[in-house]
Amino acid sequence: MNNFISVKDVTDINSLAKKALDYKADPRKDLHLGANKRIGLLFLNPSMRTRLSTQLAAGNLGMEAIVFNVGQDGWSLEFEDEAIMSGTTVEHVKDAAPILGNYFDILGIRTFPSLKNKEDDYNELYIKQFIKYAGIPVVSLESATVHPLQSLTDIITIKESFREKRKPKIVLTWAPHVKALPQCVANSFSQWINAWGEADFVITHPEDYELDKQFTQGASIILDQDEALKNADFVYVKNWSTFTDYGKIYCNDPEWMLTNQKLNLTNNAKVMHCLPVRRNVELSDEILDGPNSIVTQQASNRVWAAQAVLAEILKK
Repeated sequence: MNNFISVKDVTDINSLAKKALDYKADPRKDLHLGANKRIGLLFLNPSMRTRLSTQLAAGNLGMEAIVFNVGQDGWSLEFEDEAIMSGTTVEHVKDAAPILGNYFDILGIRTFPSLKNKEDDYNELYIKQFIKYAGIPVVSLESATVHPLQSLTDIITIKESFREKRKPKIVLTWAPHVKALPQCVANSFSQWINAWGEADFVITHPEDYELDKQFTQGASIILDQDEALKNADFVYVKNWSTFTDYGKIYCNDPEWMLTNQKLNLTNNAKVMHCLPVRRNVELSDEILDGPNSIVTQQASNRVWAAQAVLAEILKK
């Protein structure tokens, strides 16, 4: 593995998930692997679980992790090639990234979409420029369109929670929110579940909330949430803004919030969410605090997903 940007960088999802669960059983078994190595974690937007879990994962492998909040601690960066830098940006990524490549052995980057220009966001300029100029392996800690560490974590959590000898039915359901959110997690979860190919996968959302087909191809799309939830083994709850008319909120119907009444339609489904979650907007208290929620387990597994990825890069 040279970089970890999406599921396309993974040759065997089940093997990588097994490696993560092996680390969960014995976190420090490869403490020597990252000895005398450094990872730089650059955040262009806020983070809690991604930041802390990746630091812990690096430490479990013997690596030194250094965190840098670009927006707060450093110069504003320019990413466009041949830019005339007469505006607010102070330093070009072409100048900054090679130096970071000399400071570190691996670089983790977290960016965020503007939700204003779809073409710019979906071109993934920021992370591509770091890959182009840093000269070392780059790990996505979330980008404008996908969140691969989260999605690997999701598959790890599903695999350790489902023991039946059949394909689980997994439903990704849209949920209300107070503001427009990106499609990153929903895109990424769809991409990974489809690539995994070991589930009956359904996506449900209100009309006009279709995701980019490059991520959803292979899933069944059902606009009736109750119909989609029938016999589900896992329900993944997530809000996202519109894709076609980019970054908008058309519907905020509270009827789309998952409740125990809706959960009765499922096969006693486990409920997942990437966090942070708006209680009693996206998900009800009765779900989050009830026996079907595996949200804490899911978030805790972020360490092992990151550790498996870093180990693969270090071994390479």
